[in-house]
Amino acid sequence: MTVRELAQQLALTPLALPDGDRPVEGGYCGDLLSWVMGRAQSGQAWVTIMTNINVVAVAALTDVACVILAEGSAPEADVIARAESQGINLLQSEKASYELCVGVHRAAGV
Repeated sequence: MTVRELAQQLALTPLALPDGDRPVEGGYCGDLLSWVMGRAQSGQAWVTIMTNINVVAVAALTDVACVILAEGSAPEADVIARAESQGINLLQSEKASYELCVGVHRAAGV
């Protein structure tokens, strides 16, 4: 499943979608950035409520397929611009983190 297909299936709002055809190979949920840096895997969809600029840096470092901002978390415009310029898919949802994680798990078939 691609990031674009995941966004459609889970009714996610794309904020930056520079690589919508990237495959999603599982998911990871976490809000402590240092924890995520050591545990998120390349190709995963990362679910978080964090919206600061460091989220983009961690996403690039871990090579996740996308970042899903849960529970209505809204980033500033500079975060969206940085995600776009760094090729990071950034999506948003009003849904709870748990609900999104279940949805990623079912959609990605892992």
